[in-house]
Amino acid sequence: MNNIEGILPLLKPAGMTSHDCVMKIRRLYQTKKVGHTGTLDPDVVGVLPICIGKATKVAQYMSDYSKTYVGEVTIGISTTTEDASGEVVETKDVNKPWSKEDIIALLDSFKGEITQIPPMYSAVKVNGKKLYEYARANQTVERPKRKVRIHRLELTSDLILNETSNTFSFSFEVECSKGTYVRTLAVDLGKALGFPAHMSYLKRTASGPFTMEVCTSLSELEEMEGVDERVKVLRPLDEAIAHLPMLIVDKEVEQLIKYGSVLQEEKGLDEMRFTVYNGQGECLAIYQKHPTKAGLIKPEKMIWTS
Repeated sequence: MNNIEGILPLLKPAGMTSHDCVMKIRRLYQTKKVGHTGTLDPDVVGVLPICIGKATKVAQYMSDYSKTYVGEVTIGISTTTEDASGEVVETKDVNKPWSKEDIIALLDSFKGEITQIPPMYSAVKVNGKKLYEYARANQTVERPKRKVRIHRLELTSDLILNETSNTFSFSFEVECSKGTYVRTLAVDLGKALGFPAHMSYLKRTASGPFTMEVCTSLSELEEMEGVDERVKVLRPLDEAIAHLPMLIVDKEVEQLIKYGSVLQEEKGLDEMRFTVYNGQGECLAIYQKHPTKAGLIKPEKMIWTS
């Protein structure tokens, strides 16, 4: 079945890289045209949208989605990786718990636009080399700051003072923009309290419109009898680009779109980027305003194939 296309909202297990998941999906769907959107760290479980076939063409537009996570912060211990998988860097006993009101106020102070420095153990590139490659070689480099947005950040548990380890922990739910490192958010929450900290647990519960409820696990896919059954759990690629404005064209313009033509801009069309559909509900392309020629639009990504 070489014409398989769609989006698989995968429930990624812990212990696998996002690339591992892609390799497994290629085997299960017997196709090479597979890609993921938005890397999840190996220890993180949760929603990982996988694009298959023609749907790989829209993967870049899915990276703009906000993501939702549930996680746990442990105050009193920091690690090399900013999560529970790393080696301990610093400890500082927490002997007195903060109040619930204190923590809610702390979380509220991180809402909106914030500045982050990516962790050394991350795939961000500096001088053509990934940060984790420097980290594994015991090298440190200056990391570029980035602006991200925290749309929502809420306390979701009781506050726990562990008298054995002298640590303090609580759970949270966060909805954030692309590029946000939740590990770093956990560390920064600790810094604001004057303590080392790390993210002790993390699960992605949503990536754009794809939630845990529509996800399929690798074990469920393996139990299905053949590719025909596995295709049934794929979502249409339209769901990935539903956040973009839509332009529906008649048959005459449809032919021009299929040729990838540069066209006159539609009156009243103010959007920089939009999807183009024919009257039968088929997505033909993603168009954008021409960057140098006013009043014209040009294809940014062709979806239709002959």
